[in-house]
Amino acid sequence: MTGPVTDPVTDPAPGPVTGAAGRRRTGRRPGDSGARDAILAAARRAFGTGGFAGSTIRGIAREAGVDPALVHHYFGTKDRLFAAALELPLDPTTVIPGLVAQGRDGLGERLARTFLGVWDGTPGQGPMLAMLRSAVSDPTTAGSLRDFLTRVVLEPLAGAAGAHEGAALRASLAASQLVGVAMARYVVGLEPLASASIDELAPPLGAVLDRHLAG
Repeated sequence: MTGPVTDPVTDPAPGPVTGAAGRRRTGRRPGDSGARDAILAAARRAFGTGGFAGSTIRGIAREAGVDPALVHHYFGTKDRLFAAALELPLDPTTVIPGLVAQGRDGLGERLARTFLGVWDGTPGQGPMLAMLRSAVSDPTTAGSLRDFLTRVVLEPLAGAAGAHEGAALRASLAASQLVGVAMARYVVGLEPLASASIDELAPPLGAVLDRHLAG
């Protein structure tokens, strides 16, 4: 790393810092209290052009004009940065494993309620809806969404499906059910699915998810 993490709350805005070779280090940009927003903007551009797999913390930091350590300071991992770029109201990298850890019984309905709650709880669905629409026609966006779903959703669900040969397929079937519901409810506006409440949708959707996972 090129320099220490700068705490944007407690540290004063530093002046230019140079090393022995006179090279300026890249912590938080001097006087800039919007470093976090700059990182998110750079991340959205990177994920949109290079995809999830093709984007790196170092490259996003360079685009934002900050030290990579500051990206880790704010977001921790690339998965969490991607989730933040989508403006999700919760962190799926911890929520999904947490739901799975509660056991197989009732897992499908817990997943359904959480998934629908995230969408319904995000005003206008913002970048989430834009990504879902774009994924239909843009291979890069589709790749970003696929890679993220694989790491954050499919791997925990495959574990819940059990250590057998068909676990990965069962997990992908469950994930496809969720993506399909999102497309029909929020993009196509298919009725009565689009106007149904979470309480109406979660039990039947959860039952399908349970069948996919358990066989």
